[in-house]
Amino acid sequence: MEYAGLRQMMVATQLVVRGIKDAHVLEAMTKVPRHLFMPKALWERAYDDAALPIGEGQTISQPYMVAVMTELLELSGDEKVLEIGTGSGYQAALLSELAREVFTIERVPALAAESRARLAGLGYNNVTVLAGDGSRGLEDQAPFDRIIITAAAPELPEIIVKQLREDGIIVAPVGERFSQVVIRGRKKKGVLAEEFHTPCVFVPLIGEYGWKG
Repeated sequence: MEYAGLRQMMVATQLVVRGIKDAHVLEAMTKVPRHLFMPKALWERAYDDAALPIGEGQTISQPYMVAVMTELLELSGDEKVLEIGTGSGYQAALLSELAREVFTIERVPALAAESRARLAGLGYNNVTVLAGDGSRGLEDQAPFDRIIITAAAPELPEIIVKQLREDGIIVAPVGERFSQVVIRGRKKKGVLAEEFHTPCVFVPLIGEYGWKG
């Protein structure tokens, strides 16, 4: 009950007041137990307005940034979604609440294994967790209705954009290594129309079509 109250406070004081309006996103973030997606030593900080370490040099993103990117996906509940950068699985859990089917790729095998077990244990049965180079996307499951990249890319990888369905949406932080902006791209007649949203700083997307290390 303590954590449920902290989640409600997080949603009210960090998300609603900053303009997050999608009722389904707010409901999912009220429901999903964020503290279970990070080391137990950090549970007391789980609902702080901050990104926090989850091991292997990776982080769980600030709740507001998670909400911004999730809202930009415009999920109605029937989408097939690809997430690049599973981390601890928190974003995938939210997507599980908001979409029909989720595929998520994590570069670090240990994190992928932990997230797979965690998501299954919490009953998120419409999520498939894979270990591999997320910068390549997941061609054998394409096309996707929505794609979200939760690591910073120097540009939107064309190989991933090609895996987006017509009228689909991709959301990603794009820019320099230590300074990016969240971009939303919508595919129309095979061309990606891009919008620029919130400035941000994410861990880098490492891989063949991202940063090289």
